[in-house]
Amino acid sequence: MSACKRLLYVVKHRSLWAQVRRNVTTWSPVGAAFNAKPHRRLDLFEKNGLFGVPELSCPAGFQAAAKTALKNTQRLVEKACSSPPGAETVECFDQLSDGLCKVADLADFIKVAHPDPAFREAAEKTCVDIGTVVEKLNTNVELCKSLKNLLDNPNIVAQLDPDTRRVAELFMFDFEISGIHLDDKLRKEAVGLHVKLLDLNNEFLVGSHMPNRIARSAIPEHLHLHFASEGSFIQVGGLHADSPDDLVREIAYRIYLYPNADLMNCLEELLKCRHKLAKLVGYESYGHRALKGTMAKTPGQFTIINFSLGVLRAERYNIEPSLYSPYFSLGACMEGLNNLFSQLYGVSLMSEHPSAGEVWSEDVRKLAVVHETEGLLGYIYCDFFHRSDKPHQDCHFTIRGGRWCQETSQYQLPVVVLMLSLPHPSKSAPTLLTPGMMENLFHEMGHAMHSMLGRTRYQHVTGTRCSTDFAEVPSILMEYFATDYRVISQFARHYETGQPLPESMVARLCESKKVCGAADTQLQIFYAVLDQIYHSKPHNRSTTDILKDMQQKFYGLPYTPNTAWQLRFSHLIGYGAKYYSYLMSRAVASMVWKQCFVQDPLNRDMGERYRREMLAHGGAKEPMLMVEGMLQRRPTIEDFVDALVSELNPNFETFIMDSES
Repeated sequence: MSACKRLLYVVKHRSLWAQVRRNVTTWSPVGAAFNAKPHRRLDLFEKNGLFGVPELSCPAGFQAAAKTALKNTQRLVEKACSSPPGAETVECFDQLSDGLCKVADLADFIKVAHPDPAFREAAEKTCVDIGTVVEKLNTNVELCKSLKNLLDNPNIVAQLDPDTRRVAELFMFDFEISGIHLDDKLRKEAVGLHVKLLDLNNEFLVGSHMPNRIARSAIPEHLHLHFASEGSFIQVGGLHADSPDDLVREIAYRIYLYPNADLMNCLEELLKCRHKLAKLVGYESYGHRALKGTMAKTPGQFTIINFSLGVLRAERYNIEPSLYSPYFSLGACMEGLNNLFSQLYGVSLMSEHPSAGEVWSEDVRKLAVVHETEGLLGYIYCDFFHRSDKPHQDCHFTIRGGRWCQETSQYQLPVVVLMLSLPHPSKSAPTLLTPGMMENLFHEMGHAMHSMLGRTRYQHVTGTRCSTDFAEVPSILMEYFATDYRVISQFARHYETGQPLPESMVARLCESKKVCGAADTQLQIFYAVLDQIYHSKPHNRSTTDILKDMQQKFYGLPYTPNTAWQLRFSHLIGYGAKYYSYLMSRAVASMVWKQCFVQDPLNRDMGERYRREMLAHGGAKEPMLMVEGMLQRRPTIEDFVDALVSELNPNFETFIMDSES
């Protein structure tokens, strides 16, 4: 970034500093931006679209955007089918994918996040329309033939660079798992199942986030303030796991997880359709179809380990979140992330004012991600605060993928959204995070930086568009940074006094986090087993009965009658048959942390190696080759097992502060 441009950034953001009541504390620009209340925009006559897309200034714009995308799709399909086989064919496929994803991915986010129902409905319709076209393209014989002519010609393949060849193979893989080899009748049946699954997926995803309600009279009056009100009812939209009140947590658990018959039927039908589709296109089960092309390859390759340790009985250390929250203001945590990225990668987070109409809620913040020599890398929109009708789930959304645009000779900058559900600032204090919220923020920012630091030629493999069991590695690795005393000590300071978090509290927090991490790993085992069982074969039992058995066998806590946790398991949509990915990714992240960062989590050389070997490639390189490049050795299945076992038996001596150092 030039000195002139850097000066412009400083001048542009300097005004933010004065907005925060500093007391003794002085925050950096990014810390100040997130500890300040957002501006109300006064440019009433300026009409921009969502994310700067002109058409999306109103709900009807989604139809216009989709129409344009589909028109370009038809042009690119014709070009791909008529051009001689070569690298240009792959470029056509990627442009086709990029044009559809720009509309579909944006709509996929807006349908769950926009506060205006009209925008949500228009976005949902667009998702279905684009999704239907994609499924038809995945069974388009002529389009597939144009790619097959390329891949079947060894002379042409030999001339392709490794990235182009891999992307071509990935596009062919999409054809194969969609049933391109079937006759006309069966292909149409496959498309019909895909389209039906789009509707079922959406129905389950929306339903899994909907709050349950109960009469106000059924809840002790002094607890009403913990829940949202709806006339004579109390709404329960989450588990309230961070509440220190046992009764609040119990009420939330029983009400939020109370079974919904319609959603139960939706899940049952969804699982049946997935199995039918998998069998139709030639797979033993949906699990076999989903895992082809991943690090695990097949359900049997990375079977859940029969841990000889038995059921883990890790207890959470008794730390009171409210004692830590004053040291974890949102601004402090963002400042900590900014410092970490600066030291590891030479990257800065810079707050920008979005234009009117660019964001869907006034409290959404926009960050420019800027490298010290490469300049602007992309944008992160931070939708961090609780809103009614907003999912109570921390998520990362790709809005636009990065790619090299031959048509403009420029790199298309990635755009992502991080969505959390944090409390709003009060009149007297900024948003204060519990340790768990802080760790979740670091986790999601790991996904965002995967997108930002990737520099792939093709959009189809940008950032997190990689093997699912590799995609969680960057986010889980960030959890290790969030629980390291050397990192925490850099940013945890009281929002009023500026005093750092006392060393004794830092040590206790890190100790607690390690034990909690072991318990969370055990929980992930249960989730992964349940997901695999659901997608293995049809069962003559309800999903709740299966849940009871798996919970007893792999988690050890008794099932609570009249609850159906699986109906809140929204990962069954995006991670169907692949939830084990969290375990695989945790094993890789554990190995990377212990070999490369545990001695010095702020080591720039290791940060650069991590970007070069793992983050930069997205899905353009085989996942195991990326892991091998980082570790400088190829891990075995025994290494994965050992890494997970070590997570279940945390050794505090390796990370608690040594008083003599």
